[in-house]
Amino acid sequence: MKQGEINKRTEGDINTTSEREKWNLREKDRHTQLILEKDERYFMHQSMSTPCLDVLKSSKNSYIENLSGNKYLDFHGNNVHQIGFGNEELIQKLIAQLKTLSFSTRRYTNEPAVLFAEKLASIAPSDLNRVLLTPNGSSAIGIALKLARAITGKFKVVSFWDSFHGASLDAISVGGEAVFREAMGPLMPGVERIPPPVTYRGIFENNEAKCLEYLEYVFAKEGDIGAFLAETIRNTDVQIPSKEFWKEARKLCDKYGVLLILDEIPIALGRTGKLFAFEHYSIEPDIICLGKGLGGGIFPQAAVITRDKYNTFGELSLGHYTHEKSPLGAVAGMETIRIVEGLLEKVKADEAFLKTELNRLKAKFDIIGDVRGIGMLWGVELVLNRLTKEKAVEAAEKVMYNCLREGLSFKVSSGNVLQLSPPLTITREELLKAIHILENSISNL
Repeated sequence: MKQGEINKRTEGDINTTSEREKWNLREKDRHTQLILEKDERYFMHQSMSTPCLDVLKSSKNSYIENLSGNKYLDFHGNNVHQIGFGNEELIQKLIAQLKTLSFSTRRYTNEPAVLFAEKLASIAPSDLNRVLLTPNGSSAIGIALKLARAITGKFKVVSFWDSFHGASLDAISVGGEAVFREAMGPLMPGVERIPPPVTYRGIFENNEAKCLEYLEYVFAKEGDIGAFLAETIRNTDVQIPSKEFWKEARKLCDKYGVLLILDEIPIALGRTGKLFAFEHYSIEPDIICLGKGLGGGIFPQAAVITRDKYNTFGELSLGHYTHEKSPLGAVAGMETIRIVEGLLEKVKADEAFLKTELNRLKAKFDIIGDVRGIGMLWGVELVLNRLTKEKAVEAAEKVMYNCLREGLSFKVSSGNVLQLSPPLTITREELLKAIHILENSISNL
């Protein structure tokens, strides 16, 4: 497989392969076929979305269910399902809110939005007390970039290759995945990308010091960098920097007057065992971007949190969105955080279980080159040869479809990484079932 083709698989599995064709030819009931045909007819076709895998009828707790009644344990969930699908407590809170105030007209505020902002400020450290709300993660990234320019007077940004920060034009400008930038130029100027720190393969494999050296080199050479934007932990293929890396990166930002923007849109809210991933590193960002699961998997909700001292731009429109102070989004966010706060100890116990089980599979199967993870975010990297680390792209896709046939859904990232991201509410029995399906699927390659 050519490198360009592998690059297009960075964010997830794609829909133009022979394995996808085999899946699409599976026998489906006539109603399912009709819906899939209409989906393909009326929606714009795009990478990773068309044609669709199946038609969903319902979702509850850890499962999604198709029209035929087949259920899948969902270890993908677009990272919105921390509290499971269709959480009944959240649904009741939303129903109650719908009966009173369903939308907040601009120029007015509302109590749910104010209480939500207060809650976000209370769970963020020190003086990270100022909030802007927005409906989606890409918009949160846009707000953060605008705020960084206003604060520093500088428009240049450093980010990592292979990073994903959203799909809007400004977000792909600072992102590092080729599949999103193809045919989209010219993009936002002033973006400097550097290779990320990784523990398995890559230019800086197991050499974070060299990555930090490169980061400082760019800071020093450019001289007018305003922000360093990064995922605290790389979600898509699960890359976990060391504590030392982030502490040194924070020092470099302070040394060169660069704002640290941490994108925790897919990984915050308990997925790593703490509310925020940066808590593992004993650092603070200057701006935090949240989203995805913040709305409990029901309502689209995102947020930006920054420091009190940056609240000096009342004359600028930093995040002027129609649903900015949505009472429904605020209720969803408040209830989601409340539930997640009660799940953190469970996540730590489940992390230990998954670490043991996935490393057992690694010892059993030579095709597994690496297992890495934290909390309820895990990556299983498949290779053709453990010495050369050549990516087992076709095998990874076969494993994914084998698992789907047995009732386990997840995505394949970077061409060969099985990314496992279950709900935080999942039961131990369901985790065991998923491990069993994965083990059988690899055995049947």
